Amino acid sequence: MQLTRNVPLDPAQSALLFIDVQNFCARRDGSEFKDISPDQMEQKYGWFFQRFEAETLPNMQRLQAACRKAGIEVMYTTIESLTLDGRDRSLDYKITGFNVPKGSWDGKVLDAIAPEGDEMVFPKSSSSVFVSTHIDYVLRNLGVRQLVLSGLVTDQCVESAIRDACDLGYLVTQVTDACLTYSQERHDHSLRTIQGYCRQVTTQALVDELEVTLGSYASRH
Repeated sequence: MQLTRNVPLDPAQSALLFIDVQNFCARRDGSEFKDISPDQMEQKYGWFFQRFEAETLPNMQRLQAACRKAGIEVMYTTIESLTLDGRDRSLDYKITGFNVPKGSWDGKVLDAIAPEGDEMVFPKSSSSVFVSTHIDYVLRNLGVRQLVLSGLVTDQCVESAIRDACDLGYLVTQVTDACLTYSQERHDHSLRTIQGYCRQVTTQALVDELEVTLGSYASRH
């Protein structure tokens, strides 16, 4: 049998993970941007927010709805310290100046894709969710073998999660138009760089795949 990454999702063995889609960095009034003037904000992040609000976030919503319908676990990770002063943060986050205090508004998932029921949220204090949370333990307990990734930002925390998930033995699907970073050039470069680690599909392609899977399951029962 030939090994391949191009394996359709088995809903019973799959999970969708949203990375850092939170108030801190996915809203214009998030604390990541608190020291930036309106002019600087538009110059540096105008393209990002326009693209995020018009395309990326709606794709995330479609992805979330399709996975819920298919019975796929939906999970979230957010940048959030375990303490108020961030003393538990990674050295990199301390140098960068990222501190999202425990329990703060900044650490909450965006309302537009808010968790429902007992969907799990993993607060992390490093770039990779696999380094600073127990998500690997939880995924294995759930029997997850295939991981779908969507989130912010493509060339940082999303890339980190993809590499670590692959090294830990998961089959990874990156939804290319449900991830975003701060320029088209950076986004495209990241997709090219990471494509050897994962299956890359669009939101529409994955939604269509899940509809075929559900239709096939219904026809057998």
